[in-house]
Amino acid sequence: MITKTSKKPDIFLKKGQLVKGKWHRKHYHVIKKLGSGAIGAVYLCVHEKKKVALKISKQSTSISSEVNVLKSFQAVQGYHLGPSLIDVDDYQAHNGFTYSFYVMEYISGESLHDFMRNNNEEWLITLLIKFLNDLHVLHQQGYVFGDLKLENLIVSQKPTRLRWVDVGGTTLQGRAIKEYTEFYDRAYWQCGSRKADPGYDLFALAMVIIRVYYPNGFSKGNSPKKTLQQKINQAVQIEPLRKLLMMLVNQTIVRAEDVKQYLLQYFIHEKTRSDRRENQVTKNRQEAVYSYFEIGGILTIGALGYVYVTLFM
Repeated sequence: MITKTSKKPDIFLKKGQLVKGKWHRKHYHVIKKLGSGAIGAVYLCVHEKKKVALKISKQSTSISSEVNVLKSFQAVQGYHLGPSLIDVDDYQAHNGFTYSFYVMEYISGESLHDFMRNNNEEWLITLLIKFLNDLHVLHQQGYVFGDLKLENLIVSQKPTRLRWVDVGGTTLQGRAIKEYTEFYDRAYWQCGSRKADPGYDLFALAMVIIRVYYPNGFSKGNSPKKTLQQKINQAVQIEPLRKLLMMLVNQTIVRAEDVKQYLLQYFIHEKTRSDRRENQVTKNRQEAVYSYFEIGGILTIGALGYVYVTLFM
């Protein structure tokens, strides 16, 4: 027998629609749709004059799973692993079906691709160092982000940070990745399995960086790994970053902490080189000024001598 629940259709919310929680009785006014995935859709809403993000789905078990992930993140003191959880409830729709939803912090900002169009590659290194720290903490909690891609990341301001905004693909380590996007998927590029381990996220992170250089993506060709290597060599100018991407693609580095330390060493090295260049420029300027006064002094003495000889001899 087919039950009414098993035939539950997807839910679509319209601009201006009011979503009222069945149990907590809180009201959320829909502004616009932010995105959708395999589990459900996320909408920008207003609650008590404050913008929030509301995710709604016909799959109550999936919503419960994501809520548990967000609660687990909040239990980690001192870290902002994803958006803060605000509310969890059900919505009785006009079609007679009940849909589960949760409300989370709305993180405003811009996409990594848009941010990088106005900033240099040094900023990319800075964002990655901070993000890798969060990724390391996530892995320490026993999770893998899974569906790590540009669309699930945003560059927030004050402070400027790279943050994830959808935990729908988050999977316990050791299990099969439950949600992924082909371009960022390790198995799709024949570089490993689809098993949830830290290396899966780091491969996806490499693809996020590559996508910054190739906004429209590219096909994998007959030799996927060789295609990736060629694309990296063609686009990435910073040698340490190019080497890092190669290591991530080849899975010779599989810990977020190790990647962070690698980038920190690069950052420190470049800062030292920059300080040396600045010191050398300052030294050159000082020497130039000294030479100018020295020559000026000689010319002045010479000029005085010329006037003396002309007038008195």
